[in-house]
Amino acid sequence: MKINLIRLAQRPVHIRLGYFVAALLLLWLPFAVPIYLLVSDSNLESILTMVLLYAEFIFLLQLWGKNVYQQPQIFKQYGLEITRINAVDLLIGLAIGIISILIVFGLQGYMGWLVWQQPQGFLFRIILEGLIVSLGIGFAEELLFRGWLLDELERDYSPGVALWIDAVAFAVLHFIKPLEAIIQTLPQFPALVLLGLTQVWGKRWRRGRLGLPIGLHGGLVWGYYIINVGGLIEYSGQVPDWITGVNQNPLQGVMGVGFMGILALWMRWRANTKSQSV
Repeated sequence: MKINLIRLAQRPVHIRLGYFVAALLLLWLPFAVPIYLLVSDSNLESILTMVLLYAEFIFLLQLWGKNVYQQPQIFKQYGLEITRINAVDLLIGLAIGIISILIVFGLQGYMGWLVWQQPQGFLFRIILEGLIVSLGIGFAEELLFRGWLLDELERDYSPGVALWIDAVAFAVLHFIKPLEAIIQTLPQFPALVLLGLTQVWGKRWRRGRLGLPIGLHGGLVWGYYIINVGGLIEYSGQVPDWITGVNQNPLQGVMGVGFMGILALWMRWRANTKSQSV
C-alpha cells in the first residue's frame, strides 16, 4: 500500500486530485448522510456538514503529505506555519483587505452613489462576529486553494500555468450551487478570478507564506460583512447597479471589478519585485 501511495506522487496532477477528492468523500459521506437525514434545520445541517468536511480535509492532508510525498510537515510546504512573520503577514493582509473595502464604498459615497446609515444593531458585536467569520473563511479557502491545490499544480506545471488554473478553479468552484443562484451571481466571476490571481501573487510576494493571503481574504470578507450586516449603506439609485454592484455586492459591479484589477496588478508588481531582488 505504501509503495502504491509513493507511486501516486509520480502520477499526473489530475489523477492525484481525483484520488484525494475520492478519499475525502469516502471519509465524509458516512457521517454527512446521517446528518442530512436527521437534522431538520437547514442552517445547522449546512454548518455541521461543512465543519465535518473541512476537519476531515485537514486530517487527510496530514496523511497525504506523510504517505504520498514523504513530508510529515506538509503544512509548512503549503506556507501554513505559526511564526511571528506569518502573523505579521496576516495583519498586513487584514489591513489591505479592510482598507480596500473602505476605499470602494468610500468612493461610491463620495460620488453620491450611496448614503451612509446608522448601524442596525450593536456595531461592536457585528465587528467581532465579522472578524471571526472572515478569518475562518480566509483560513479555509486559502489552505484549500493557495495551499493544497496550488502546491499540487506547481508540482506539474510552470508557475504561470499553475497561477491561472488555480485562479480559475477558485472562481468556478464558487458556483457549485443551484442554476438560479449561478445566474444571479455570475457577474462576480471576473472579480473572483482576479482575487484568485491576487492571492497567488500575494503568497509569492511573501515567499510562499499563507499569512498574507489568509489576512487579505479575511479582510475583504470582514469589511463587507460589517457594512452589509450592519446596514451601514443605502444606495441612492443614481447609477445602475451593474456599476455599483448587483445585489449590493461590489464584486458584481464594474467598480468592484476595476478595483480588484488594480489590486491584482499591484500584488503582481510586488511579487515580481520580490523575485527580482532574490
